[in-house]
Amino acid sequence: MSIIHKINCAHCGAPIQFDPGELVTTCNYCGFTQLIKTGQPFNFGHSMLLNEYNPAQVENIVHEWMRTGFIKPGNLEKASKIVEKSLTYIPFWVLEVKVNSSYKGIFERLTPPVVKEGKIQKNYDWLILARKATQFPTREYNVPLEGKILFDFRKIEGFAKVLNSEIEKSEAVEKSKQQIEAHHKFLAKQEVDKIVEMQTNFRFGDVVYLHAPIWFITYEYEKKQYRIFLDGASGLVIKGDIPALKSSLF
Repeated sequence: MSIIHKINCAHCGAPIQFDPGELVTTCNYCGFTQLIKTGQPFNFGHSMLLNEYNPAQVENIVHEWMRTGFIKPGNLEKASKIVEKSLTYIPFWVLEVKVNSSYKGIFERLTPPVVKEGKIQKNYDWLILARKATQFPTREYNVPLEGKILFDFRKIEGFAKVLNSEIEKSEAVEKSKQQIEAHHKFLAKQEVDKIVEMQTNFRFGDVVYLHAPIWFITYEYEKKQYRIFLDGASGLVIKGDIPALKSSLF
């Protein structure tokens, strides 16, 4: 990726400030929104999910999340304060892949131990976060692919950030192979105690570059801060940090 140090508004010519990694920016002088050209053409499928929630609706969802569940403090909603909420379009690679794994292992929970063989056959839309430093619970995110459209920066809110990819398609493919192999080893170890041999074959289909709207929310409870990740397309909480329940003495 090319590194950009300075850009001017294509509409009024004013200098535009932006953070490293941003793909879309809005001029503070005239309000014109434009793509930041990184020097790399989008020669692959570039899609996006639309954000369906405004800041007020996001707060309502967070308050509802705080009210439900048995492992949350009973006063979580009343005693909490939302201190930050921001919308960022995060880039992902979505890889359609068929995976076949064959393994041989030893089941040691019997006496004598037994040698077992098995196969794992799965179809995935495997998700790879296309950022190197961004903290995001990728494995817990069930991306709603049925809602994707062609990328159109005109549909992005002026207050949102859009980050570009730091990972090429080829690197995303290799990362997916490593992650899926590790996942299949985990699945195999549910059947055997020790894996002796394992072979995994991949058959890749469509690879899509996708921007997803993610709300990053920080709330404060009893002088400590906690993070919530909310999917702007579905309104679902992807992951939320929960304060530990205080133990009661009887």
